[in-house]
Amino acid sequence: MKLPGDFARAKARGQRWVCGCLIANVLARPEGLASRLGVVTSKKIGDAVARSRARRLLRESFRLHQHDLTRAVDLVLVARPSIAGRKFAEVERDFL
Repeated sequence: MKLPGDFARAKARGQRWVCGCLIANVLARPEGLASRLGVVTSKKIGDAVARSRARRLLRESFRLHQHDLTRAVDLVLVARPSIAGRKFAEVERDFL
């Protein structure tokens, strides 16, 4: 997902879950389309290095488990400040 409208649509119409170090906004997509991921990291997380690491961890969690989803979704993951300093296993557990 790259367009601001995609992010806004998932936030406005989708379901919202808060799980540990992340917030997930999920919106179902029509059948036959692939799932899409959008990641949001704010400056509250830390410097550019910390924000980039948070994005990498969230994208990798999605990559490994996207085939476990029962249907295609638009998924917007918002990193919370508590993600800073977490290991991949902890982020993955929150994602699942």
